This record gives sequence, structure tokens and C-alpha cells, in this order.
Amino acid sequence: MGARSQGRCLCGAVTVNAMLGARLRACHCEMCRRHCSGPFFSVETVGDSAEVTGPVQVFGSSPWAERAFCSTCGSTLWYATLHDKHRNFSAGLFEDAGGATLDIEFFADSCPQGYALAGNHQKLTTTETIALFAPDEGDAK
Repeated sequence: MGARSQGRCLCGAVTVNAMLGARLRACHCEMCRRHCSGPFFSVETVGDSAEVTGPVQVFGSSPWAERAFCSTCGSTLWYATLHDKHRNFSAGLFEDAGGATLDIEFFADSCPQGYALAGNHQKLTTTETIALFAPDEGDAK
């Protein structure tokens, strides 16, 4: 598995202590780009290993997910799915993104041309991403 890592927000008011896996993910959906001013890079965490302390503010960004940030400095902390409470922690909280390697891009067809990510990793389109995480949403389109 992964190693236990300590992360923190920009001002240090929020700390995260978690077992990190080896996977780094990037999401190019419109919400992530608006929230992070670019792709949201998240690191894989092992189970419920994350312990968070400090002034966390949670925002319900959609009917199925929430985003969290430090209420002091505004640093992005995580994206979480409500049905399983799984939190995808911001890679920027951890030094060297916890040593994780880019494994997958979500909404790759929404990636602005100015910052295409290089490397040999899986790139899911909008349709493929929705089919993976919210299959009922795809039926409505």
C-alpha cells in the first residue's frame, strides 16, 4: 500500500494525515476548473485513513458531491462523493503530491488546449467519466 503522509493548506491551519496510494488523478470538468483555476489534481487515499484538523468549510457543489476548503486561506482540500463519503484530497496539500504518479484524467475532452497533460495514462472523455460515476446522468443527455 502507501505511506502515511502529512499535508497542509497554504496557511497551515488545516492539516491532513493520511495513508496515500500511488495514484494521482486529474479532473478537467467545469466545476474543478472554476474551483482550482485549472485541473483538480487529487491523490488516492487508503480507505478511511485520512485525519483532518483545522477550519474546514464544506460546499455542496452538486446533488452528488461536495468540495472542501480551508476557511482561513481558501486552499482546496478535497472533492467528496456523497453516496460513499469518499474524499479525493488535493495533491497540492502533500509535498511532491505524495510521490504519486499521474494515472488517469477525467473529462479529458474538456481540457483547455493551453495545458494538455503529457504522459502515458488513461484519459476518459466526458461520456466515459459520466458512465463511470453517474450513469443515470448520461441517460438524461
